[in-house]
Amino acid sequence: QVQLVESGGGLVQPGGSLRLSCAASGSIFRFYAMAMGWYRQAPGKQRELVAVSTSGGSTNYADSVKGRFTISRDNAKNTVYLQMNSLKPEDTAVYYCNKESSTLYPWGQGTQVTVSS
Repeated sequence: QVQLVESGGGLVQPGGSLRLSCAASGSIFRFYAMAMGWYRQAPGKQRELVAVSTSGGSTNYADSVKGRFTISRDNAKNTVYLQMNSLKPEDTAVYYCNKESSTLYPWGQGTQVTVSS
């Protein structure tokens, strides 16, 4: 069984920054070979993929966060990060990490990000 634990969320003013972390543990095999993503779910909305880190080292972003968010990873620690800058109220959501794949790990509890003045 794989466990995903997200952390780093909080309350921040518009224009502020946060850095999220996601640590994967358990039956992880070849973490370095996986495409990993950050997802978010706002109240009343479906979960959406906002950033991807591929095994080849490339990154992809949803248009809504491009230029503001940066995904990175430390394969030695089975950990993925999301640096979020210039935060907007519409970024308010619970943030999760998981594989970017048709077969997902069990979801973690997520970390709440609230952008408000």
